[in-house]
Formats: sequence, structure tokens, C-alpha cells
Amino acid sequence: MRSILTYIILLNTFFSLGQQVSLVSQNSMKADRLIGFDNFGTYYEIKDAEFFKTSSTGELNYSNVQLGKISSANVFNPLKISLFYENFNTVIVLDNRLAEITLVKFNNLSPFRLVTYVSAGYDNTIWIYDQNTQQMELFDFINLKTRVTTLPISGELIELTSNFNFCYVLTTEDILVYNYFGNLISKQPHQGFTAFEENNGVLYLKKENKIYTKDPNSYEYNALELPELLINQFFVTDETLYIYDGVILHQFQLKAN
Repeated sequence: MRSILTYIILLNTFFSLGQQVSLVSQNSMKADRLIGFDNFGTYYEIKDAEFFKTSSTGELNYSNVQLGKISSANVFNPLKISLFYENFNTVIVLDNRLAEITLVKFNNLSPFRLVTYVSAGYDNTIWIYDQNTQQMELFDFINLKTRVTTLPISGELIELTSNFNFCYVLTTEDILVYNYFGNLISKQPHQGFTAFEENNGVLYLKKENKIYTKDPNSYEYNALELPELLINQFFVTDETLYIYDGVILHQFQLKAN
């Protein structure tokens, strides 16, 4: 990882309602927009109109001059990374070497979709949110057809994330969970969450400058007891929580008692 300063700090373990949280390391780094991490230390970021993948073996980058700024990216499946260009209503899917697998221009497809959110699906699919219909679609980016469509969603979308089996939607009013058949299997109101991550079925949600967890079998939100720090972005990979404050990347270990 490109850093000016790297050091490891040993602190006492923080406990929060059955979950053990301990600070493992802090790394000074400069990133415009971090996208995610994997278990092998690889991390992804966006700088201006370029997408970067940095690993122990080196750095790869991808850019598309014609499409310009990258609105968002999803790296849940590192073999099928999706880049979303909202200004051009376009999604590009890349392989693990950042070579193009396919390019989907939704302006050229019928019916017309105004896509505002994109996340990973299973097989050759992505989840998209169509602002016109206010519906989620599980879209096949190879055959250019919709496999599943949900009912319209009430409330303004804040964030979207997914894995191979489920799609999680954070709106201003609710947390919604869909299965890959497009069925709504969970709907829970909330107050004030502004970002979230999903890992192994557990949701990690940000409210103000705190992070809460929600187990899939519980309606309770449990606050992680973290040291005082600014949470600009956060990511969860298996038992690792990353918090980026804009200058320092803080790495915590998450482990159940």
C-alpha cells in the first residue's frame, strides 16, 4: 500500500455487545475515493476518471476517456467488477486484470431505464435501480435482458449493496432486503443511517460518526465501541473493518466472543 507512514499500535480490545473490536494497524494514505478491499491486501480506488487496483504484485488502472468520471464501482466479485458512469447511463464490467468484459449503454436499450445505482449480482448479472420506475432489476449484462424486477420502492435511495444471494437497499425510510428472485424478504424502518456495508449477512451501518451492526436474525442495532476518529468511509471484509478518515486508514479486527 502506498503510504508515507506505517505503524502498528497495540491497544486494549474494545467490546460491544458480544463483538470484539481491536485496532490492528494504521496506514497513512492519500485516496480520492476508496472502493473496497479483499482478503489478500488488494484495494481498489477511484481517482478522477481512473479506476485503480493495487496489490502486492503491483498496480493496474482503467479509464474510459469518452465516458469520463466514474460515478461508482462495485468490487464484490473481483472477476466481474462493475463501473457505473451515471452521466452516460452506462455500466462497464471488467475482469480481474481490468480488461473490459462488456459495456452496457442503457440509453440504447428498450425499455429506457434511468439508472442511478448499480451493484453486483450472481452469474452474469448486476442489480440496477431505475429512477423512472423506482424499481430494482436484476439485469443480465451479457444477454442484455432483465431476469427479475421488484415492486416499486418508496422513499429516496441512499445506498445499494449486494452479494450473490441478496440485495440490500438503504432508503431514507427503510432497510430492504431482496432475494435473487426479486422477492422482498425483509423491511425494517430506521432513523438516520447514511451508509452501510454487508458482510456474511451482518449489516454495518453508519449514523453520524458511529458504526452499528445488525444481525440478520435480529431487529436490534448494536453500536461498535470504537476510539474517537472521523469516519469518512468504512469497509468490512470478513473479520476486518477498515475506516478511512481522509488521511489515515485504520484497520480493526472484528471477532465474535
